[in-house]
Amino acid sequence: MLDQGTLDHLWNFGDPAASEARFRAAMLEEIYDADERAELATQLGRAIGLQGRWEEADALLDGIDGDEPTVGVRVLLERGRILNAGGHPAMAVPLLEQAAELADHLGEEFLAVDALHMLSIADTAHAEAWMRSALEYASTARHERTKRWMIALHTSLGWFLHGNGRFTEALVEFQLAEQWAERLGTERQKLLAREAITECGKALAEGP
Repeated sequence: MLDQGTLDHLWNFGDPAASEARFRAAMLEEIYDADERAELATQLGRAIGLQGRWEEADALLDGIDGDEPTVGVRVLLERGRILNAGGHPAMAVPLLEQAAELADHLGEEFLAVDALHMLSIADTAHAEAWMRSALEYASTARHERTKRWMIALHTSLGWFLHGNGRFTEALVEFQLAEQWAERLGTERQKLLAREAITECGKALAEGP
């Protein structure tokens, strides 16, 4: 199957239309086998979904052939994303839970963390528990690309705690996000972590 880095190279989350074009072009290249093209198709579906074309994205996922397990995980994950984005988070949760469980069973660490992170978004009643589960999972990952999730996860948990007035706990999460960003992240991630620390520090200084 495809290395996550290959998919990262094709993605531009700031421009899903351009990403759609890249995935469509990649699927025509002869260097990929049928299973790899199916995996690319799941990301094409995601790019289409990010543009709000949820029915089209769902139909594309329905049409993906094959029984390769990793492709199956990605189909579940992307279908869950589409349902959540389309205003049906409760319907997304069981699909995302299946994706997380199957990815864990297959040893697909990156996808397992991705699914747990999505569960923290879709299942708001248990958001903190899902974020902490994702952090625990990512902290023991073998691959650096998966460990990079620690930045986003600590940041997400920090803002969740901040939004609930738990500023001291939030500050710890933002500091951990900065530490991971310094180790594995981009300059933008480092900057965002520092800005979050500053904002949280102001909230703490202002007091209740």
